[in-house]
Amino acid sequence: MTQPPSASLQLGEPPARRDRRLLLVHAHPDDESINNGATMARYAAEGAQVTLVTCTLGERGEVIPPGLRHLTGAALGAHRRRELAAAMRALGVTDVRLLGGAGRYRDSGMMGTADNDDPACLWRADVDEAAAHLVEVILEVRPQVLVTYDDHGGYGHPDHVQAHRIALRAADLAAEAGWEIPKVYWNRVPRSVAEEAFARLGEDLPGLPFEKAASVADVPGVVDDERVTTAVDGSAYAAAKAAAMRAHATQIEVAEPYFALSNGLAQPLFTTEYYELVRGERPRERESDLFAGITGIVEDAGSTGDAGSVGGAGSAGAGAQGGEV
Repeated sequence: MTQPPSASLQLGEPPARRDRRLLLVHAHPDDESINNGATMARYAAEGAQVTLVTCTLGERGEVIPPGLRHLTGAALGAHRRRELAAAMRALGVTDVRLLGGAGRYRDSGMMGTADNDDPACLWRADVDEAAAHLVEVILEVRPQVLVTYDDHGGYGHPDHVQAHRIALRAADLAAEAGWEIPKVYWNRVPRSVAEEAFARLGEDLPGLPFEKAASVADVPGVVDDERVTTAVDGSAYAAAKAAAMRAHATQIEVAEPYFALSNGLAQPLFTTEYYELVRGERPRERESDLFAGITGIVEDAGSTGDAGSVGGAGSAGAGAQGGEV
C-alpha cells in the first residue's frame, strides 16, 4: 500500500522491532507531553519502541501567545503538527502516527459547542472505521502496552472520550485479528499526590508568572489512590518533559515545576506519571514499570540511551513514519 506523503512526522529510521513496545493514543498534540512525557522519554532512552498515535491536529485549540493568535483552523493544525514534531524530538520518540493520515479527523472543540457538529470532526467519526486505522498500527507494532484516557476522557473533552473509545475498540479488533495487547492502562493522578502538589503550588504561586492556580478538580484523571496501579518515575527526564511541553508553545506556558494552559491557571508538572491497569492482571502492589509481568522481555539493545532510533515501520492506516513534517 502506498504511503500518503503527508501522513506522518519524519523523525528517524525505523529499527527492527524492539523487545518492549509501548503504544499511546492521544487526542491532540500536547496531550502526550502533559500526560506521558516523562514516561515516553524514559522508555525511549531505555531502548523501548515508543509509538504515539495522535487523532487530530488540534485545530480548535485556544492559542496563548498573542503573536500566534492569527492561527486558526487548518493553519493552526499545521503549526501544531510542527510543535508535535519538536516535542517528540525533545522526548527522543521517532514513531509518531496521525490517525488515518494528517487531517483525516478534525478537532471537535469543547463539549457542547457548534464544532461538535462538524461531520469531519473526531466526535462524529464512526468508531469502527477510526479503530480500523489504529488496528493497522497495532498489528504492525504489536505493542505489549497501550496507554490512553479513561471513559470520561480525563475531563470530558469529546476528542478525549472518542480517543478512548477508538483505542479500546481497536484493541478488541486487533485481538480478533491475532494480536491481543497484554496490558491496557488509563492515565491517572492519585488524589493524595495532586493535593500535596497543589499545596506546594499555593506557597510558590507569588513567584510564578501565573496570577491564579488551578485546583485538584481541574486536573484530568485524578482518582482515589487505591485505583492507581502503576507509578513510572520519570524524574531523570524532567528536563525532556519540560522541553516537550515548551515545544507546544501555542497551548502551554511552562515555569518549572508548574505550567498553565490557555486559561492561565497554574498547575503542577508531574514527572512521576501514574496509571491504572484496566486490562491485564492487576498487581497486588503498585508497579513501577508498565511492562511488569510481561513474559519474554530481555534488556533492549538500545537501553544505554539509543533514543534517536526508536520507531516502527510504516502503516498507511494511521499515518506512519516516513512522510515529511
